[in-house]
Amino acid sequence: MEFERIERASVPAMDELVGKVFPVLDKGHIRVIDYMGGDQAIVQAARVSYGKGTKKVSEDRGLIRYLMRHRHTTPFEMCEVKVHIRIPMDAWRQMIRHRTANVNEYSTRYSEAIDDKQCVPPGEWRLQSGTNKQGSGDYLPLELGEKFSETEEMFHTQAAAIYQDRINAGIAREQARKDLPLSTYTEAYWKIDLHNLFHYLGLRMDSHAQLEIRSYADVLGREIVSKWCPLSWEAFEDYRLNAMYLTRLDVEMLTKIVAGDDVRGLADSFGWLNAKEDGTLKANRERQEFDAKLLRLGVMHNW
Repeated sequence: MEFERIERASVPAMDELVGKVFPVLDKGHIRVIDYMGGDQAIVQAARVSYGKGTKKVSEDRGLIRYLMRHRHTTPFEMCEVKVHIRIPMDAWRQMIRHRTANVNEYSTRYSEAIDDKQCVPPGEWRLQSGTNKQGSGDYLPLELGEKFSETEEMFHTQAAAIYQDRINAGIAREQARKDLPLSTYTEAYWKIDLHNLFHYLGLRMDSHAQLEIRSYADVLGREIVSKWCPLSWEAFEDYRLNAMYLTRLDVEMLTKIVAGDDVRGLADSFGWLNAKEDGTLKANRERQEFDAKLLRLGVMHNW
């Protein structure tokens, strides 16, 4: 059996990014180390199902959009990217939660800890959100922010001094590191396929994601993936990042609203209209998310 010669797929725009450092936050970065495949690899993998001698079923762009639209994810796994990332430990904890990546992290048992910590400028301290227990709200007034930035600098200086004193005294690195703050930078090689990278980006580029991890996701998506796999990135933006998911409950409610029907009975059956003792509605996350979808669609509705 004879096979045609196959050459390694190359994406010129991505080749230019290999080794380039993209700054993130104050002292972090993302740097492309290597990659495999591109849009053509996705198309190649998808079309192998049709067998030898079959005709081209669609243009590459149309096929990739079809795959993304209908969640045929396997062809996207044919592409991989490896990056070198420098990131504060608190943001790194969120990144490492995505267990579909292959990771090798800088070891503070083997080497001394990186002597850099993420610092918050006075105007960037955020208040706790009043509606989201894990999110941020408005920014603190500048004069208060200056106070917290000053105490942060003092703490970083003291933490670094304590750590270095332990190292100088010969204390084992694995124990000397235990009181380092989460703002300490770490480094890692992070390799992931495009399907799982899109899942990561869909979560971490969302406006509800923490600003710091969103900064890394934005660079990965807009600066790297968009150049590496432009057709796939376009489809991701259209069908995932900027799209809207409607639940069964959403569809039932929206159908009634568009028809001009009273929806209070249906909403009450969903548990959306439970009231407090004073008669006002209790907070309901699903109802609030539905309201946000209506607002985006330009559909007017009052409970």
